[in-house]
Amino acid sequence: MNQSHYPDNQYKDLTGRVIGCAMEVHRQLGNGFQEVIYQRALAIELETSGVEFEREVEMSIFYKGQKIGTRRVDFLIQNVVSVELKAIILLENVHMAQAINYLEAYRLRVGLLINFGSKSLEFRRLFNNKFL
Repeated sequence: MNQSHYPDNQYKDLTGRVIGCAMEVHRQLGNGFQEVIYQRALAIELETSGVEFEREVEMSIFYKGQKIGTRRVDFLIQNVVSVELKAIILLENVHMAQAINYLEAYRLRVGLLINFGSKSLEFRRLFNNKFL
């Protein structure tokens, strides 16, 4: 695959800024808090860094063109990048699959899965294969 068409190149700076904010939150708080604490701290850090975002955005889920429910994304960055937060010991494949499913349901190209629960911050850049 031609890497210049890989979607993260378009959003690399933006996702990098978000990851940097998450690293600062983890550096300040460490691990061991509930997810909501990290959400609040990350919101402060994103705002301080000038990153445009919305928190707890309710997004519709569709099946064959019919709305079947809603889901709240932890953060929607500049209306183009979803951010899902976790505060667990270890990210597992099910968490990544869930975040990718949300990307597809939200019709977004790029997302981040960030885990504050381990000793070192864990993050994954995720891509919606329907756009590749």
